[in-house]
Amino acid sequence: MDLSRNLISEYLQLTKPRVVALLVFCAVIGMFLAVPGIPPWRALVFGTLGIWMASGSAAAFNHLVDERIDKLMARTARRPLATGSLTPRQVLVFAVLLGIASMLVLVLLVNPLTALLTFGGLIGYALVYTAYLKRATPQNIVIGGLAGAIPPVLGWTAVTDALHPFALQLCLIIFVWTPPHFWALAIFRRDDYARAQVPMLPVTHGVVYTRWQVLFYTVLLVLVTLLPALTGMSGLIYLGGAVVLGAGFLYYAVRLLNPPDELFPMKVFKYSIVYLMALFAFLLADHWLVEPIVQQGMVFQRAL
Repeated sequence: MDLSRNLISEYLQLTKPRVVALLVFCAVIGMFLAVPGIPPWRALVFGTLGIWMASGSAAAFNHLVDERIDKLMARTARRPLATGSLTPRQVLVFAVLLGIASMLVLVLLVNPLTALLTFGGLIGYALVYTAYLKRATPQNIVIGGLAGAIPPVLGWTAVTDALHPFALQLCLIIFVWTPPHFWALAIFRRDDYARAQVPMLPVTHGVVYTRWQVLFYTVLLVLVTLLPALTGMSGLIYLGGAVVLGAGFLYYAVRLLNPPDELFPMKVFKYSIVYLMALFAFLLADHWLVEPIVQQGMVFQRAL
């Protein structure tokens, strides 16, 4: 029994549950923002399931491709493949089967557009980013960030079966959020990346340069997060939340230029996760609270 539990735990670890949970959360928010009220149950349930499985499959492929460098980095040395708890063959079979299952769920129970976009995101992360960009350029996380930014679009298309500019705005927010989020971690783990010969920005261009890049992208992020309010996608509730959260991110980014200690980059990294979750929560709160009021106002005006 304990052996079975340990094996299940090892396979679950391959899917990077905490990372995937954030991606799926953003996808679900995209579903709720796509329509008034509650999304259709079929799209909500099977769309979430398919996106989760595809994200888990991409994460498992990441373990497979990164086996060598995972063994050299303290942060990843305890992963199942790095420790030998699972073999490359086991990981490959698991990743392929999970990916195939995700496509079947999305094609048969959601819609082909969502399946196609999800497959593109899977290939983008597992192959384009992990197998090539990660080792090819210090701008790896910028170029490859699109794969991780697509979940809100997938959620939106799962419900509507169509691409929408509002969904692309959500994608843009995560795309710009990714560099400061990941580079804060890379600053803290720079020795790991140097040992594994991965050309992350702090390794190739130094910590000081990376700190300024974090600040630059944070400023850009704050500006990008204003788009939903400026385009009419969201209202004052979201705008107020975005401004407050953005001010907090800017504080951390500015303080990172002259951090109080070596652990401060991890504080920036952790705040960035809370920031993204809270930002999307404000989007949902604005959608649910403001839209019904507007609709009631329109009904009242027609009654007059």
